[in-house]
Amino acid sequence: MSRIGKQPITVPAGVTVTIGDEIAVKGPKGNLTQKIVANVTVSQEGNEILVKRNDDSKPSRANHGLMRALVQNMVTGVTQGFEKKLSIIGVGYRAEVKGSKLVMNLGFSHPIEFDIPAGINIEADKTNGISVKGADKQQVGQVAAVIRGYRKPDHYKGKGVRYADEYVRIKAGKSA
Repeated sequence: MSRIGKQPITVPAGVTVTIGDEIAVKGPKGNLTQKIVANVTVSQEGNEILVKRNDDSKPSRANHGLMRALVQNMVTGVTQGFEKKLSIIGVGYRAEVKGSKLVMNLGFSHPIEFDIPAGINIEADKTNGISVKGADKQQVGQVAAVIRGYRKPDHYKGKGVRYADEYVRIKAGKSA
């Protein structure tokens, strides 16, 4: 049996969970919905959510832990939220939020304008840091990856957009 899948999920106060064809979690930071994957049953007993698999086939064993982790991330997202931090490194590289757009100068001949999607909050500080916050863990990670993709870190000078905890190995370059 899945070690992750068999653990119950405790629902904190202020969070409501609705289970049908899909599971809907509503909390102070937002609302999230997720379809229930095949061969898995989700039930609620009191303030705990239990995920059980219907049979012992390989797909249902795989989906058992997956569904439990998805529901746990939904509960965490609507209570605490998720955050990814990015740093911009380079001379003249900067970012600022203008309305519903993130405007970045990353060494190109033009500024890059990124439309901030609904459900995501982006903050740019004065020290070239970007903070991506939201309730949906997948969406926060995807937005951070798209922003990083505009100028990935260079392995010779280290310039570019990187995750705050990312280590970039600097190569030696050409020796004469």
